[in-house]
Amino acid sequence: MRKPFAENWAYAYFLVSAALLLVWMILYAVRADLRSKVVWVSLGTMVMGLTEPLFVPEYWDPPTLWNLARRTGFDIESLIFSFAVGGIVFALYHVIFGAAPDQSIAHERHQSRHRYHLLAVVSGPGLFSVLLFLTNLNPIYSASIGMLGGFVAALYCRPDLWLKMVSSGFLFFGVYFAVFSLFNLGFPGYVLAVWNLTAVSGVLIWGVPAEELMFAFAFGLYWSSVYEHLTWRSANKRVRVLRKNFADGPA
Repeated sequence: MRKPFAENWAYAYFLVSAALLLVWMILYAVRADLRSKVVWVSLGTMVMGLTEPLFVPEYWDPPTLWNLARRTGFDIESLIFSFAVGGIVFALYHVIFGAAPDQSIAHERHQSRHRYHLLAVVSGPGLFSVLLFLTNLNPIYSASIGMLGGFVAALYCRPDLWLKMVSSGFLFFGVYFAVFSLFNLGFPGYVLAVWNLTAVSGVLIWGVPAEELMFAFAFGLYWSSVYEHLTWRSANKRVRVLRKNFADGPA
């Protein structure tokens, strides 16, 4: 039997997704040279929001706008959430360290480590799918293990991206933890009511499910390198971020 929800929780998932979108907008504003790339990465990531039926109610059962998640498994909030986190993970390293995707390294694609380039790119969702359908793991564990596998595969093909991937794992972990902690202050009791804690570890770290932090770290490790991996770019170009970037149009 599904749990009843407090009336003011109907907009909770939307608000936390909007908070992450606000972080996305700040990153978008301060780096004009990254804007078009951030948008494309975010649009690609937004597709992940369509996997929500795999997680409801096995992992959690959130109240959503128009009660869509309970009625259909899909919801608008997951699309906003996925759009926001994809762009954040891509851009955060570049903004913090003043870096940018650099020149093409396509001339290296015939080197032996790139022999499995395509396999490395699809290894994350591929491993997730295998674990999802061939094991009894909760989907959140399948997703996290899949992304960790994708990280290892990407690291094999693109060892030059190790700093961005590892840094992004920790950076997104911090951002996500901060946003989630603020969310808990506004909606006390939400986690205990919405997350299926008996199906996972049940461990809360300052009120945040351990699986959420595991997912955030794994997502940062894996997804941060996807743009550079797909476009054969390095990620270490140093740039000067000028104030005029706030007024510049899309790159």
